[in-house]
Amino acid sequence: MALLFRWLLRLASTAVLLGLVAVGLVYYLASRSLPDYDKTLAVAGTTADIEIVRDNAGVPHILARSDRDAFFGLGYAHAQDRLWQMTLMRRTVQGRLSEIFGRRTVETDTLMRRLDLHTLAVRSVEAQDGATLDSLAAYAAGVNARIEEVNDRSLGRGAPEFFLFNAPLAPWQPADSIAIVKLMSLQLSGQFRNEILRARTSLRLPEAERLEDILPEIPGAGTAALPEYAQLFPGAKGQQFAQGRPEGPLSPVPEPDFAGASNAWAAATGRTAGSGTLLANDPHLGFTAPSTWYLARMDLATGGVIGGTIPGVPAILLGRSEQLAWGITSAYLDDQDLYIEELDPENNERYRTPDGWKRFRTRRSIVEIKDAAPVTVTLRWTDNGPVLPKSRFDLAGITPPGHVVSLAWTALSDTDTSMSAAIGLMKADSVEDAFERSDTYVAPAQMLTVIDDESIGMKLVGAMPERDAAHQSKGRMPSPGWIESNRWQGILPDSANPRWIDPEGGIVGNTNNKVIDRPFPRHISYDWGDSQRVQRWSAMMQGRAVHTRDSFIEAQLDTVSPAARTLLPLIGRDLWYTGEAAPEGTPERRRRRALDLLANWNGEMNEHLPEPLIYAAWLRALQDRLIRDDLGPLADDYDHIRPLFIERVFRDVDGASAWCDVVRSAPTETCTDIARLALDDALVWIDERYGSALESLRWGDAHQARHDHPVLGEVPVLRYFTNIRQSTSGGDFTLQRGLTLGHGRDPFANVHGATYRGVYDFADPDSSVFISSTGQSGHFLSRHYDDLGQLWRRGEYIPMSLDEDLARAASVGVTRLVTP
Repeated sequence: MALLFRWLLRLASTAVLLGLVAVGLVYYLASRSLPDYDKTLAVAGTTADIEIVRDNAGVPHILARSDRDAFFGLGYAHAQDRLWQMTLMRRTVQGRLSEIFGRRTVETDTLMRRLDLHTLAVRSVEAQDGATLDSLAAYAAGVNARIEEVNDRSLGRGAPEFFLFNAPLAPWQPADSIAIVKLMSLQLSGQFRNEILRARTSLRLPEAERLEDILPEIPGAGTAALPEYAQLFPGAKGQQFAQGRPEGPLSPVPEPDFAGASNAWAAATGRTAGSGTLLANDPHLGFTAPSTWYLARMDLATGGVIGGTIPGVPAILLGRSEQLAWGITSAYLDDQDLYIEELDPENNERYRTPDGWKRFRTRRSIVEIKDAAPVTVTLRWTDNGPVLPKSRFDLAGITPPGHVVSLAWTALSDTDTSMSAAIGLMKADSVEDAFERSDTYVAPAQMLTVIDDESIGMKLVGAMPERDAAHQSKGRMPSPGWIESNRWQGILPDSANPRWIDPEGGIVGNTNNKVIDRPFPRHISYDWGDSQRVQRWSAMMQGRAVHTRDSFIEAQLDTVSPAARTLLPLIGRDLWYTGEAAPEGTPERRRRRALDLLANWNGEMNEHLPEPLIYAAWLRALQDRLIRDDLGPLADDYDHIRPLFIERVFRDVDGASAWCDVVRSAPTETCTDIARLALDDALVWIDERYGSALESLRWGDAHQARHDHPVLGEVPVLRYFTNIRQSTSGGDFTLQRGLTLGHGRDPFANVHGATYRGVYDFADPDSSVFISSTGQSGHFLSRHYDDLGQLWRRGEYIPMSLDEDLARAASVGVTRLVTP
């Protein structure tokens, strides 16, 4: 027995020792790629020495004597901290993920090949102006200098991910940067998904009025009525709907509710307490680790520039210079249209056009797949755009037999000058100059909010399609591609883009809300990103005669839900204080406790309160009960609350209360009945998921922010080191927006929100502040991987100063790139 014990002890000790050796080896290999911020490196391709001073937050201050060297330094810094992120984005837009991830990303790759964004980016290089070409070349040289350093000095392949996934690094090219801008356009575009959802819902609902209930127009003056989708395509009527499924791994195509959002607002000097203008901006994207954004400061010939960049893109896309500050929000411009293309029954290589049958433009593309045979994809293009596969986005349910679907989209330009506009904006010195430099911007369409030391302004930037007034669906649903009036007539001149400079009220802003009411075809959009946050923003802006930096921060961090304040009195109006006495432990008693809590709640989605969770669960159960019997499986696609829909139902606008009656039951249910049943559903779900003590519930437990690593976040053990979880306040309709997942075991998980916040004060520019949602480094062993995340969660910021001495005083290292 003693002998057996000794051998077991030896085996256990050996296993522990081997485990420690393995952990040590993994740590050694991973730590080799941790960047050294304090060094001198000889590099080729610069005109003079460059200093990259990292402040205590890891923000690089790139001090150079020429613009070319500044862009070289930015490329080097991006590659130091985010090489894997840059590689992943480049492979995504090229359609080459399957070379390292295998079969699971084949669908994503084939879609990206069909869109052909990288090829369009290559062609767009020569469309850039001379200064932009120089900047792109210098930036690429800086990235490649870091790649060469990694290879020459065996620096752990540049990032720990490269040890797990064999992803050979090709030199960075100027076209790669343009391609990443096009990739961001895809990630911020949801109009074509909205067209599909509207078409599917139209086929499901027999009455046009009910379609208007669940997909209403944002309130505003009139637009013409639309035909039913079945009238446009009788062959699609009555088809069985395939249940929606989530996009594949690493797919850049968002669900409609996740197609970008943001806040930005500015105040003129007459509305500020100081002597300067103010601007606040927080763009919303899907949470990842690391964050999409990378903070940086550059010295250009026109002065210092500091703000948010996207690794791979040589531009500060939002931030401030010494003369100007600018922010961006998703414009929700309708810059995408789907077309149903009729195939020639005699030859399916041809499709119908206004002038007769025409051959598709085709090209074969081979998708290489790790550990599997390659797949050959035939790419097809019509005059309207690329043909999309019916197997994606539930297109099969709306495509009649003998037809295919094509996509028209402004980002499918091979003369895309968005990069020139972005780099030019960094050098602008006034609001007017910024607007002029943005004329060449194509996609993704944004609302650009700008201040200089005297003026404020806002402009929609991006190419606006010119449509015919006779367009059958007005771009809201797929339309016949062979009818001339449905096709785009070109691109409208930049003068058609709405803009505001120094309005009389002294305030401009955008929360993705409807900004202008113009009739079709110059309508901007029918589908906007917000109808709720703008109410709270307007109240907070007009609640003060003058504003300060701190009042702008207060608004940015506000967590009061106008939707809750509007909807709770409606859905609970016949339930408040009307119940009879009920013993403890009964559903009636539990319902009464929940209603008592909600009756005294002010609508603040605070992470420490129970009321936000009760409210959110109730509204989710209520909407599902309202639509499930009418829409069937399609109801799963409506997994986020639609406040305008619920308000229409409970106010009985145009007979909308008909949704409350369960059509498959004999009794006629009232809206009060459905509200009471939904509350009971919600309380049962809460009890099963979080326990029965309602007063002890915390919204933050359900609304945890999920900053997940897109690759290592799925790897056992490693996910505990790479994924970041944070209890957060806010919700779908608060200014501090935290968009919920909407489905699954944790439907209220916070997965989309402000990945960057900045507030710029031109009364004292160096008192401006900013923050990103995780940290500067993409390396999970770096202290800068998540150090900004806790500040972000608490609503704190870091200084945004162009003072070189301040950066050096708090420096954690200085990288000197010297000429050989």
